[in-house]
Amino acid sequence: MSNTDPALASLKDAALATPGLDAQRWAAMCARDATVDGQFVYAVRSTGVYCRPSCPSRTAKREHVEFHDTPASAQQAGFRACKRCRPDEISLQHRHTQLIAAACRAMETNDAALALSDLATAADLSAHHFHRVFKQITGVTPKAYAKAVKTRRMQAALARSGSVTEAIYDAGFSSSGRFYDSSAQHLGMTPRQFRSGARQERIRYAIETCTLGMVIIAATPRGVCNIEFADSASALIERLQQRFPAGDLAPGDPPFQAWVGQVLAYIEQPVGVLDLPLDIQGTVFQQRVWQALREIPCGSTASYAQVATTLGQPQAARAVATACASNPVAVAIPCHRVVRSDGSLSGYRWGPERKRELLRRERP
Repeated sequence: MSNTDPALASLKDAALATPGLDAQRWAAMCARDATVDGQFVYAVRSTGVYCRPSCPSRTAKREHVEFHDTPASAQQAGFRACKRCRPDEISLQHRHTQLIAAACRAMETNDAALALSDLATAADLSAHHFHRVFKQITGVTPKAYAKAVKTRRMQAALARSGSVTEAIYDAGFSSSGRFYDSSAQHLGMTPRQFRSGARQERIRYAIETCTLGMVIIAATPRGVCNIEFADSASALIERLQQRFPAGDLAPGDPPFQAWVGQVLAYIEQPVGVLDLPLDIQGTVFQQRVWQALREIPCGSTASYAQVATTLGQPQAARAVATACASNPVAVAIPCHRVVRSDGSLSGYRWGPERKRELLRRERP
């Protein structure tokens, strides 16, 4: 005869049947997703052991599993720590994250460029291992991260320095030629245009009403640079002005209006790929993520972890989510097609209801 309290058993059964947080944790556990280590642990009632989500042990039956926010909670419930994954200790992933965070701070606070060997020595790792772990956690190489730090310094220096040349050297570039060679990639325009808030950069735009609310489409002479949704036209124009505070904002000409028509038609009836020239800037990793999103077929979805795996960086799911949230061109880069591992929607820069509706329209 069972000694289990019927009311308690009923509560547990209900929890197992309830979608939501437990369903997300179960999906992460089945995927052995190391990126969620430290967020929760799972306990197996048939063995009395609790583990971290990435534990390589054989997957337990769902009805035997319960989730706890902390190891202490699992221990209080009578479970003991797994000797294989040691969930009561700091995980290797967490230790690596702390080391890489320290390396990033070092690059951001040192005026001089730091050698890879020096960064690796400070982390007590070999140069090869440090390079691999750094890329795994941040999504970019140490060299690309250092270049991004220089670019941020350049942006700040352009705002305060007496001349563009002075700003270039203040930011740590060894020559003006090296910076000018890549300034369009880093700033999206010439240094003088950036310094003046995009003055003389002609930005054509149109604000239209669609079934998802108001939408703005904007473009430079090189391609579409902004597609956003909002509930009001004033919010859209304010965002555009914030991005290009001194840009020459003007209504679009007939060729531009053809792009507007393409965007509106695609929003209402998405088929295939929205094939438009784009003029968007981002980090190396963001650009790689955005390209991967454009390769997700219309009518399909992928999880953040799947996108990260496609990029060859399976531990970079969080970085993928951050890149999705930074997407400046809705639908042209279909970040709405990226969902959680359990298939639930997760966030969307322009609201989950718009994401849900876009996915509904794309269903075959």
